[in-house]
Amino acid sequence: MKKVTAYKLLELMRQKRVTKDALAKRLKTSRASLDRLLDPNNPSGALSTLSKAASALGCTLRVELTEGKP
Repeated sequence: MKKVTAYKLLELMRQKRVTKDALAKRLKTSRASLDRLLDPNNPSGALSTLSKAASALGCTLRVELTEGKP
């Protein structure tokens, strides 16, 4: 889930032409912290932080839990 979210945030940043520095400022965090959040191979990243990043890009983060076979 984190990998998909990180890739989507990076895609949105490219589409909206938002740099990492600009997004870090919007989130009131450091560039290093944002780099960790956007690293698809780094499993850390709270849902609340991912949600704030999505919001800063004009989107919402939706997590869905569904019943069914894996």
